[in-house]
Amino acid sequence: MTTPRNGFGFATTASDVLDGIDLGGRRAVVTGGAAGIGFETCRALAAAGASVTLAVRNLTAGEQAVRELHGLTGNKQLAVEHLDISDLESVDAFARMWRGPLHMLINNAGVMAIPTRQVSRQGVELQLATNFLGHFHLAQALQLALAEEGGRIVAVSSSAHLMAPVFFGDTNFGFLPYDPVLAYAQSKTAVILMAVEANRRWSSSNVYANALNPGAIATGLQKHTGGLRTPKERQKSIAQGAATSVLLAASPLVKNVGGRYFEDCQEADVVTHRNPELSGVAPYALDQDNSARLWELADGWRQSPAP
Repeated sequence: MTTPRNGFGFATTASDVLDGIDLGGRRAVVTGGAAGIGFETCRALAAAGASVTLAVRNLTAGEQAVRELHGLTGNKQLAVEHLDISDLESVDAFARMWRGPLHMLINNAGVMAIPTRQVSRQGVELQLATNFLGHFHLAQALQLALAEEGGRIVAVSSSAHLMAPVFFGDTNFGFLPYDPVLAYAQSKTAVILMAVEANRRWSSSNVYANALNPGAIATGLQKHTGGLRTPKERQKSIAQGAATSVLLAASPLVKNVGGRYFEDCQEADVVTHRNPELSGVAPYALDQDNSARLWELADGWRQSPAP
C-alpha cells in the first residue's frame, strides 16, 4: 500500500511543508545539524516552534549554528551536544545525556566517497560506520525516549543506494577491492534497511521510521568528489533538499506511516533496474529478510568488526 500523494514535489521547500504547523512542545535531535540540509532542517523545525538539539562532532561549528538559528527563528529552545556518530562510545555518551521524550530523531549526518579505505574506532569501514552503524545504535539507545509520546525516525539515505546492495559477507571490503562509491552506496542501502527494520520492530510502540533521498544538493558532502555533478535542472537548493526530511519528521500527512522510502516529498516507486535519473527505490533496500539480517549483524559489530 502506497502513501497517498500530498501535493508537494521537487520544488517544495522545508518551509512549505511546515506552513501552518505548530511544533510547540515537540523535541527533535538532528545529527549533523550545523551545516547543509541538516542546518536547514533545524531552522525549519525551530521556526515552527520545536525544541531542537544539534548533535555535532564540531562543537564550535554547532554553537555558531545555534546562534544563527536563534537569530533566524527567534526560538531559544536550541541546544548543541557533542556526537561523533562514527564512534559508538560517543553515541553511548550522547544517549546517556538525553532526558525525557524525543519526538523526532533525524539521522542526517554523513560522509561520502572517502578516497581511501578507513575504519572507525570499532573497526568498521568508515562510511558504513558513519552513515549507518552509528545511527543504528543511536536509534536503539533512544528508542524508549522515542516511545514515550510517539516518535519518528528519519533516515537520510541517497539515490546512490541504487548503485549497490549491502555486501553481506564482506561489508568491510576485506576481500572486495575498496571502491569509495560502492562503499558509499552500500552504506546508504543500509540506512534504508535500518528504517525498514526499526519500523517493523517498533511501530507497535508508536515509533515509526522512514528513509529518504533528499535530492542533489551542493553541500560539503561532495568534498571528495569534486563537487556536485548532477545536471542543473535536477539540482535542488538546500531549502528544497531539507523538505522531505521535514515532511517525515513533522508533517501530519505521514502520521503512522513507516518502513517506506521517499523522494521529492512522495513515497518512491520501486524500480527493477537503475535508471539514468537515479530515481525510485531498489527492491533489495526494502527487503525484510535483508533488513532483519543486517540488524542482527549490526548488533554484533560492537563486540567485533564487521565481516
